Amino acid sequence: MKLYNIKENDEQVSFGQAVRQGLGRNQGLFFPSELPKFDDVDALLEQDFVARSTKILSALIGEELAEQQVNSMVDAAFQFPAPIKQVKDGVYALELFHGPTLAFKDFGGRFMAQSLAAVSDGGKITILTATSGDTGAAVAHAFYGMEDINVVILYPKGKISPLQEKLFCTLGKNIHTVAIDGDFDACQALVKQAFDDAELREEIGLNSANSINISRLMAQICYYFEAASQLTKEQRDNLVVSVPSGNFGNLTAGLLAKAMGLPIKRFIAATNANDTVPRYLETGKWDPKPTVATTSNAMDVSQPNNWPRIEELCRVKEWGLETLGKGAVTDEQSAQSVRDLNELGYLCEPHGAIAYRVLEEQLAEGETGLFLCTAHPAKFKEVVDDILGSDIELPGPLAKHAVMELLSEDLANDFDALKQVLRRVQP
Repeated sequence: MKLYNIKENDEQVSFGQAVRQGLGRNQGLFFPSELPKFDDVDALLEQDFVARSTKILSALIGEELAEQQVNSMVDAAFQFPAPIKQVKDGVYALELFHGPTLAFKDFGGRFMAQSLAAVSDGGKITILTATSGDTGAAVAHAFYGMEDINVVILYPKGKISPLQEKLFCTLGKNIHTVAIDGDFDACQALVKQAFDDAELREEIGLNSANSINISRLMAQICYYFEAASQLTKEQRDNLVVSVPSGNFGNLTAGLLAKAMGLPIKRFIAATNANDTVPRYLETGKWDPKPTVATTSNAMDVSQPNNWPRIEELCRVKEWGLETLGKGAVTDEQSAQSVRDLNELGYLCEPHGAIAYRVLEEQLAEGETGLFLCTAHPAKFKEVVDDILGSDIELPGPLAKHAVMELLSEDLANDFDALKQVLRRVQP
């Protein structure tokens, strides 16, 4: 598999290099030089989740890793299901929260850990990543206790839910968590500064586990195929998928699945008040505004890092950006959608509810709708309990970590201070 830097096309790397390196020159994202296309998708969808995902990922990676090795990696990473649940006639929820940290990012985080182990050259590795909530837990648990891999996770202080924080800031060992005085975009900017520092990058073997890392993105392609496999052929042929969107990795993966042959009719990018992309699709002007804190905090991103990959894919496939559905939802509207779903007998949290609301507004007669539920409602217990007047029971992983001591350190939004931390936590 060859990948190129979207910003500097002359930089071409292998899958292993892309996984180890994370970002290209000038903070450029890597993108596949060729995308495999499955002609007999119906036959592919008849396979089980692990076997099908092995075929998909092997086709993407190519001869660099043997299919048997990819199968072992997938089998180790995808040890939990991605079921769809019917919410009402013609509308389904794709539940991506059945992994160890109860969020969709378990798929990408665990496959990246397997990928990095497979392509590592034995040198020192420091994973530096920013999180708006769920990435931190998925990455921390995926890499926890792995030898020769040090993990540093930045998150916006006071801007993620307490239970999200507890899930990844209580581990210790090779997992180091840092609460930054700023928003998610400030955390992501610090990560990018670190990657631009060639001396630091070389010194600590810097890598990133955000969805900017191609291995995480590739893993996410697989659950779109898994969702389609649970629908009838007639439903698949008229399928509209609504994706709660913050950093836009999830939507990128879905569009890649479509490019590889999955017959999805169209996608909808559903955001909260941080609506840079819906406004861009409406006006053609890229105009990020300061990030606004919302009850769907994992989507509080005003400068989504994966958007350039979507534009590149649309350029390569000659898809017009105008074919993307879009919609921005307020906190009040998402709360009402949580209540609406609850009346239908489905317990949801604000991120999934945002995707549901925009889907409901745009789904046409005869179409089948699918919206992504990216986290277990209990991860946003305070918000959901307040909306519904309920008392959600904490599932095992959350109950365990809820009573543990936070191990994070606070840090100013300052790159020199971060460099000191990165050097200090080296084993």
